[in-house]
Amino acid sequence: MRTLLLTAAVLAGLSLAACGKQTSQADATPAPEKSLAHQAQMYQGQEQVQSVQSATVEATKAGGVILKAQATAAGPGYQNPGFLPRIYAATPPDGIYEVDVVADKPAAAGAAAPTPIEAKGDWSKYTDGRVKGVKFISKTNSVVAMVAPATSKVASK
Repeated sequence: MRTLLLTAAVLAGLSLAACGKQTSQADATPAPEKSLAHQAQMYQGQEQVQSVQSATVEATKAGGVILKAQATAAGPGYQNPGFLPRIYAATPPDGIYEVDVVADKPAAAGAAAPTPIEAKGDWSKYTDGRVKGVKFISKTNSVVAMVAPATSKVASK
């Protein structure tokens, strides 16, 4: 009698397990990439821009980099666009650092019409060549730009 009850319980468990949805590797979406950085404290009135369309990172002869980003602010009146580097405990293994693209919000709330904004900045914190690229982060997206080599300007005759 015990054997019959135990067999019935095992078969019931197996049939319930088979009713569950089967997932395959093709159906599974990859987990979002985890950042090794922490967001730095923003100043009062400062916030991330709405989105980043494009970005460039150029090496300087002194070893630093020049950051440029074409972005969209949430509305007109955003001022002082710039970059807020994220904080790392150790050097990123891939050499790609992260920065938030930020701007100062306008004092008066205007119409919520997306407005183009350009941020430029010199980042000379790491001059030893460890920066291979920069990930520019906004509220809605991020763009990765790899470091372009320093250009030397040759005078032509």
